Amino acid sequence: MIAGGCHCGAVRYTLALDDLPAVYCCHCLKCQSWAGSAFTEQAPVSEGALSVEGPVVEYSFTNPSGSTSRQRVCGTCHTRIYNTNSARPGLAMVRAGTLDRSDELVPAAHIWVKRKQPWVVIADDVPQWPESAPMAEFAAVLSR
Repeated sequence: MIAGGCHCGAVRYTLALDDLPAVYCCHCLKCQSWAGSAFTEQAPVSEGALSVEGPVVEYSFTNPSGSTSRQRVCGTCHTRIYNTNSARPGLAMVRAGTLDRSDELVPAAHIWVKRKQPWVVIADDVPQWPESAPMAEFAAVLSR
């Protein structure tokens, strides 16, 4: 089991995985705004593998594409824990920084690098795309 939680400790979760999930970084302007930082680091996992306990609050909105995004945050400290999107049923995007072992993560890919901060350096051997990655390519990179 892989575990994680929010900043204050009120929300804890486990992932029914044997090892840390693959993660990617998104440098789009929306993710920069959401994170209040240069990018977000996310771990796509099966929603069925995620078990959450504690005061989770949901914030939902409709994307320009028409899909519904459901953000889950700690009801106490408001740390973003994960989100789901109706365009990707069964998939949860866990905020990788909330994993207890986040210091062991190495991003497998970077997307929206045309929007990255100029001081962010991405290793040459890490796949990256100027905008969103083609889904088949992206999935293959994350499944390695």
